[in-house]
Amino acid sequence: MNQRTAIHDRVLNAADKDELAAAYAEWAEGYDHDLLDELGYVAPMTATRLLTSQLGERSARILDAGCGTGIVGALLHGQGYTQVDGFDYSHEMLAKAREKAAYAMLMQGDLMARLSIDDATYDAVISVGTFTCAHVGPQALNELVRITRPGGCICFTVRDQAWEEDDYRGAIETLVDSGDWKRLDEVEAPYIEKEGSDCRICVYQVAR
Repeated sequence: MNQRTAIHDRVLNAADKDELAAAYAEWAEGYDHDLLDELGYVAPMTATRLLTSQLGERSARILDAGCGTGIVGALLHGQGYTQVDGFDYSHEMLAKAREKAAYAMLMQGDLMARLSIDDATYDAVISVGTFTCAHVGPQALNELVRITRPGGCICFTVRDQAWEEDDYRGAIETLVDSGDWKRLDEVEAPYIEKEGSDCRICVYQVAR
């Protein structure tokens, strides 16, 4: 097992938040190269395309939830979106995101806790690579709904393994049934090509 594969396995199998944070701290420097150049991490491009197809003005205020090193933020910035904030658990990953100069603001925190963000702050939220094994669970979707304005969009990926194990369908349908959001799009798509993994990419519109 090479070093790139070993650190990826540590991230996917972390036993707790401290172990996950330590793995990301170690991986931050080589993360973009390993995932984008070596492994074919294509989910950010697909998810960004699906989100922007639902947005109008480039002035939309967007939160990149679980922004990591800023891959998605850089994609949005390259398309002219200038009001993008980033949020991540890892200080080291946020430091790499800051280098991309794609974000209006960067915040550190835990998506599994209540966020220090007011209700209905964002026109859209995007979260790629965050809802996966040993990471953030479906409970966090409630917070993403809370901080998105009515009529705003939430786009998120869920790694297929996590989709089944953590019952994302149930969590999503609970929010549909309660009238909190409605589905705009949901596709199955490649996640990391050389790994052979897939994901669900979901786009929902907040209703209230």
